[in-house]
Amino acid sequence: MTGLTDQSIKAIPERTVCEVLNLNRNSFRTAKRRAEVFGPPVPAKTSRKSSAQPSALSEAEKSTVKELLNSSEYCDQPPAQVYYDLLEKGSYLCSVSTMHRILRQNEQNGERRRQRAPQSHTVPRLQASAVHQVWTWDITKLGLIQPGKYLSLYVVMDLYSRFVLAWMLSTKENSALASHLMQQAYDRYGITPDQLTIHQDRGAPMTAHCYMNLLEELSIAKSYSRPRVSNDNAVSEAQFKTMKYQPDYPRKFDSQQSAQAWCEEYFDWYNNRHHHSTLAGFTPEQVFTGRYKQIHEARQETLNECYRKNPERFRAGPPKASMPPAVMFINPVCSDNEQPIKEEVRLAN
Repeated sequence: MTGLTDQSIKAIPERTVCEVLNLNRNSFRTAKRRAEVFGPPVPAKTSRKSSAQPSALSEAEKSTVKELLNSSEYCDQPPAQVYYDLLEKGSYLCSVSTMHRILRQNEQNGERRRQRAPQSHTVPRLQASAVHQVWTWDITKLGLIQPGKYLSLYVVMDLYSRFVLAWMLSTKENSALASHLMQQAYDRYGITPDQLTIHQDRGAPMTAHCYMNLLEELSIAKSYSRPRVSNDNAVSEAQFKTMKYQPDYPRKFDSQQSAQAWCEEYFDWYNNRHHHSTLAGFTPEQVFTGRYKQIHEARQETLNECYRKNPERFRAGPPKASMPPAVMFINPVCSDNEQPIKEEVRLAN
């Protein structure tokens, strides 16, 4: 703009100035008031960094550090170890961060020690359509009133019926006891070779050689949970939760004898009187023995009688008594848009 004086510029309305410069009027007024109070803004000084850092290592020194870090003596040691080892020998080349910087510039940063190759564990996927096809077992701790004292409770369950097949309470947790319990259960229920699969986690008793050798001798297939996966043995974990949430469960037992007596009453209730939600309200004993079929007929007859007396109460039609799932799973396979069957994977009873 030419031919304009200061007076003519000051006479231009703020609205026109803001429209020409595409400014917000409130922002313009704020900047104007700030300039009146503090004066015009001072342009920031641009710092000119020296192209050469006087304290930086020379290329020859960097090469010396790199060769030292890659030497046979230090090639598998982190920079911190190299730094302190050199100090004890009366030598100083550079700081630890500089060593890291040199390694980073040469794309050698990261873990320098030998690492275990990545492990891939198959997801355990089991199913049972009848009893004695899949067993699952685990060990839990029961506390004693003596500080630091615990009992080990071994529990073996049938996946299809949730029936507790065998259990044992001991002051020890080892593979010899696990083998003894599994041998007794195998003989008691007349299991034949290649009939059964046993699922367990990766605890020491489950992975010991004597235990695995016994399963091989009995021709029992082994299945293991993945490391650090909490829900691969959900059936056994759910049973332990049911046990420890019982109203009369003591946090600490007085002795092994009192714990034994309590467990005997609990497992009798769990097998014979506990209406299991995963089993459509039938008890594990009813599904294990097959009696649930006759009981289902009685339930259905009761519902039919209620419908005959008061049909208006059942808006969806005649009620139907539920049956247990035909197949029980551990980690069922489902498609991307399909959810696992709730009755088969529910964790709480």
